[in-house]
Amino acid sequence: MNDQAVPAPEGARWRKSSYSNGGANNCVEVATSAGWVGVRDSKLGTDSPILTFTEAEWAAFTSGVKDDEFDV
Repeated sequence: MNDQAVPAPEGARWRKSSYSNGGANNCVEVATSAGWVGVRDSKLGTDSPILTFTEAEWAAFTSGVKDDEFDV
């Protein structure tokens, strides 16, 4: 994960989480572009800080979510 402020690549297409159910609150958006995956808070839109991951880091994270690795 990159801990520096990174602008979204030009042309990145952001999509909301399917779990947001169309609501305006508590949503995340994800965009991918050329080996880059960004995650931001949809409430803040383009002003939101962006967490960035490599495709491999994102794949490992989403796999862990699907496998319930983060449940406590």
